[in-house]
Order: sequence, then structure tokens, then C-alpha cells
Amino acid sequence: MKKIFYLFFLFLIACSVHAGLAENNAIQQRIDNVGTRILNFNRIPKRIIFTYDEDSKADWLSKYKALKSRQVIVYGEQYQFVQTDDEIAAMLSREIATVIKSYSGMWGGTIDAIQVALSSKKFETVADKRAVDYMVNAGYNPLALIVYINKTCPQKRQDVIARHNLTSKRLARIYEYITYKYPEYLKDNEYINNQYYQNFLLNSVENRRKLEEKIKTHSAEEVDYE
Repeated sequence: MKKIFYLFFLFLIACSVHAGLAENNAIQQRIDNVGTRILNFNRIPKRIIFTYDEDSKADWLSKYKALKSRQVIVYGEQYQFVQTDDEIAAMLSREIATVIKSYSGMWGGTIDAIQVALSSKKFETVADKRAVDYMVNAGYNPLALIVYINKTCPQKRQDVIARHNLTSKRLARIYEYITYKYPEYLKDNEYINNQYYQNFLLNSVENRRKLEEKIKTHSAEEVDYE
């Protein structure tokens, strides 16, 4: 009886492992399909691979190692927030922009890889805009980048002495970039009833008012978003 119970227990473990592998393979394939489409439609002439890592967590060192090997690593803690291919494209496009940067610079990109891994507020803004371009060129809705960041990036108290911009500023600049360069996505807004996009609209009233004022006055000055 004990032997039968033991064999049954091993069978359940084997089934669980098989199911987990099948799920991970499906996620990897989904990431590969979206990522490769972005690379091809943007004619990116650099080798970049995509790796799904369910268990590890993103940190500075792991990001640096990934950049050095020209990988986009999608961690389980990131993937849990995506729901659509547009949101996967948002996540991957943002990471592709950072990997591309690691191909340039001194010592085969080592210096730039370190700088990108550490991140800077200026590069963060540039990478966000590039991600929008990558998404549009590959046929994805760039508003998904706003949705993805709004769901995944916390709002710090300040960014004066921080490495990263306030999330509210990032979102405002992305929204401004889409407004000027890809207004058709706002005119025919597929995300208008998306609850996460609605949340962005709710918490960006003041920043969007500033953008409206800039458009109204035809100002060329950079908006001081909050």
C-alpha cells in the first residue's frame, strides 16, 4: 500500500513538472514571437535574444549581465503584469532600446552597458520614446506602454537625487510624444475603456492640463511635469 501511494505521489510530481514546463514553453514562445516581430519590423541589425526566467528577480547585476550578452530577460515578476500582446510589446520594446545602447561605446559596449544598467533619467526618457516608435512600427498600440508602466512602476516621493524619473513624469512625456507623433492612436483610442488607462487619466489630470496649455500656446518649451 505504501509503495502504491509513493508511486502515485511521484506521478503527481511528474505531472506538475510537465505542466509547469509546458506553461513556461508557451510563455517563451509568446515572448519570442512578439520580440522577433519588433526586431524585424524595425529592421534592427543587431542580434538580441529573449529569455523567460520565472524564478529569478531583476537587479542591477543581472541586468548588466543580460546587457553584456545582448539578452532581454523577462522575469516572472514582470510577466505577471502583462495581459495582451500589446503589453508584452511594451515591455520588450523598452528593454530592446536598452540592449541596442549596449552595442555602442568603449570596450565593446562594456562602459555603455554599465551606464544603461545603472540607468539615467535622460536615457530613460530616450528609451521610452524609442519604445513607442518600435511598437508602432511593429503594429502594436503604443498606449499599452502607458498601461504597462502605470501598472508596474511605483511612484517615488521625488526624483531630484534619484537615478530614475518620477513615474508620473515618464508617463506624461510618453503621452506627449504620442500626442505629437502618433495622434491617431488618441483619436481612435482603443484603450479608452481600459481600467488601467482610465487610472492613468485619473492621476495625470494636472500634467495633461500642462500639455494642453503647451499645445494651445504653440510653445516649444519643455513642460515641467510633476
